[in-house]
Amino acid sequence: MYIVTSTVVVPPEKTDEVIGIYQKRSRRVDANEGFHSFKLIQNTKKKNELTVHMEWESKGAYLAWARSQEFKEIHDMEKNYPDQELAGITPIVRQYEVVAE
Repeated sequence: MYIVTSTVVVPPEKTDEVIGIYQKRSRRVDANEGFHSFKLIQNTKKKNELTVHMEWESKGAYLAWARSQEFKEIHDMEKNYPDQELAGITPIVRQYEVVAE
């Protein structure tokens, strides 16, 4: 299994707005081969730190998604988000290989 996380720290007053965006996400990724799950998780101490946690069958499955036209379209929409304060936030992306369960 392959896990990809993308963490952002948003202005505290925008936290609920960002959570709402993810609650209404397009779910386009869900149909991709090798996709297992998507979760938006919130730091319990720093409520404005949000992490997208995605699980994939393999690194290859994730890379196929990351190189797809759909991925590009979704991330282009994020760059054009009307709230420029949110559009300008750069996430910290980390990738993990599951080595034991």
